[in-house]
Amino acid sequence: MTAATRSPHEGKPRLRILIAADTFWPEINGAASFVARLGAGLAARGHDVHIAAPAYSNKKRGAQTEEYEGQKVTVHRIYSWRWYPHPWLRFALPWRIKRNSAKIIDLVKPDVIHFQSHIVIGRGMTVEGQKRGIRIIGTNHFMPENLLEYTLIIPKAFTERAIRAAWNAAGRSFGRAERVTTPTQKAADYLEANTTLRNVLAISCGIEAHNYTPNMEPRTENLIVFLGRVVDEKQIDKLIRAMTLIDPALDARLEIVGGGDQEPKLKALTSSLGLNDRVTFTGYVDEAYLRNALTRASVFAMPSIAELQSISTMEAMASGLPIVAANAMALPHLVHDGENGYLFEPGNVEQLAEKLNKVLSMPHDEVLKLKRESLKIVEAHDIQRTLDTFESLYRGEAEAPTEISTSPGNSAER
Repeated sequence: MTAATRSPHEGKPRLRILIAADTFWPEINGAASFVARLGAGLAARGHDVHIAAPAYSNKKRGAQTEEYEGQKVTVHRIYSWRWYPHPWLRFALPWRIKRNSAKIIDLVKPDVIHFQSHIVIGRGMTVEGQKRGIRIIGTNHFMPENLLEYTLIIPKAFTERAIRAAWNAAGRSFGRAERVTTPTQKAADYLEANTTLRNVLAISCGIEAHNYTPNMEPRTENLIVFLGRVVDEKQIDKLIRAMTLIDPALDARLEIVGGGDQEPKLKALTSSLGLNDRVTFTGYVDEAYLRNALTRASVFAMPSIAELQSISTMEAMASGLPIVAANAMALPHLVHDGENGYLFEPGNVEQLAEKLNKVLSMPHDEVLKLKRESLKIVEAHDIQRTLDTFESLYRGEAEAPTEISTSPGNSAER
């Protein structure tokens, strides 16, 4: 760590940190990426990092050393089952989680437990951690509405009741935490509105912006990129339909980077619209391909209606891309309409196509303004700031400044 980026916690005793995650790598999603980045960043600062997460092969259970972003951490893999209605979710067994949590806590003897959801592992860790008087910090990445769409056993008529029960369960688990955080102020307000929790802190998940490569040269092709899970709430079908409304003279192409349960359905839609030569599905890719796709892109599109932050949008911004995104949930905190891109009414295919047409038709000097603003806005989400803030919470120190929840015209709003 250079003098310019020196942490205010340098020289303090190292901590033993237990991060509890209901979803973690090899699955690729925002929460899993955050845990890997958080764990690696803390390990790089010299802390003893342990992660409790589901086992994705039940032959590889128990404590093992795993490496993320060049840092080694200890991962305690817990026996899990696949939740088949969901494209990737596995869950630790609820009726065994208190016993499993107690075993891991007693083995690790952590100074702090940082749990990432209330679903199963988070619940077990908070119950057993509270019994032992361990400091607990909670971060919420999930919306119950998203998980329940994969539930086959709950009739539609009872969905609203099930969502209320899920929020009540979240309130109980997060209520055991000394401090509760979530990635943006919008997400914090959402959590407070649905539970009795108050004073939820907005702390960005953060990214290592220097890992991405902006291309500021004039574009040689009109490539639209979407990056993320290929699932229903991402509204990728709207993006594909928008391709039929983009000016044919632009010869625009769309690359959908990521995999998920909606891929067969979306490929069928692409064929039915005669877009097979203009739309590419990559499926799951490695980090190198992901970053290269963002460097090659002309514009990044995010039509999702359920983003509590959107790490993929931040990655696109760190790659110097103009962004066209739905005006929904936390996306307006990242996309400042007319400054680093444009917002459109969620689900409005015509507006989405109009905004994409606008960006792809712009002179290079106007595109550069959007690109530079994306790079400027994403600076507020540097992972080192995130690590400084969480480390303060872990130590129980006077509250560190909350992470920025940037808004148009106020790049330092807290």
